Amino acid sequence: MIPHVIEENIIFKTNLKSDTGNIKADPVQMEQIIMNLVVNARDAMKTGGKLTIETADAFFNKEYIDHHMTVKTGSYVMLAISDNGEGMDQETQEHIFEPFFTTKEEKGTGLGLSTVYGIVKQSGGNIWVYSEPGKGTTFKIYFPRVEEGVVSKKKGEKVIESVKGTETVLVIEDESAVRNMMSLVLRYNGYTVFEASNGTEALSIFHQHKDQIGLLLTDVIMPGMNGRELADQITAINPNVKVLYSSGYSDNIIVHHGILEEGINFLQKPFAPSLLLGMVRNVLDKK
Repeated sequence: MIPHVIEENIIFKTNLKSDTGNIKADPVQMEQIIMNLVVNARDAMKTGGKLTIETADAFFNKEYIDHHMTVKTGSYVMLAISDNGEGMDQETQEHIFEPFFTTKEEKGTGLGLSTVYGIVKQSGGNIWVYSEPGKGTTFKIYFPRVEEGVVSKKKGEKVIESVKGTETVLVIEDESAVRNMMSLVLRYNGYTVFEASNGTEALSIFHQHKDQIGLLLTDVIMPGMNGRELADQITAINPNVKVLYSSGYSDNIIVHHGILEEGINFLQKPFAPSLLLGMVRNVLDKK
């Protein structure tokens, strides 16, 4: 999905070692880490550049941890995501993992990197950033290596239902890269997708296909009509349409500001493709 999230003027390369060890982590959270860092890298390369993802084994000895007090000795697996974009000064680097800190004036929520930091620490790992203004940025994440193999599903364990579908989804998102990614993921998994960049455009599409559309997947904060106002108009026409909201702001923040009420179907951006598919399937299957 990454080539569809980044701009066409960004070259995407990988250097993935095939014999790296195993780590113990949640696959959806790993996707979340990668998507967050890729979006950050994309935004740092406004005029184009190069994005690189690497993996490798690493070992931290006593000499290393003497200079990195939070790290334990042992074997690790490294994930590095690098760009040659605008880079960051030292002051910015000291705050990037803080909740709500952002350098993106309009689009940023300041939640992406704090989410990455929380997932890495929850998995027993460490994350460092290497950056200089005008010379790009590299995030290096080290996960403890484990010796056990991949855990297989036990006999009798509940099998996860397929996240594929044949329903029709109307996707409303004003950021084209995010909209393209969501639409691509859904189409690849069997859904029919209509796309709109704002509420007015979405209403026009809905009136043309109101008997087909089963799910409204809408950003909450958009120029003009917001996602809640759009959903209210559409469900007034067809109460059977399901609604899934998405936003870079957390659901608690949006509820606090009175835009949405508690208990709604909500997907926080940026999200992994598997999480998007799971949420779409869950909302459509609700009685």
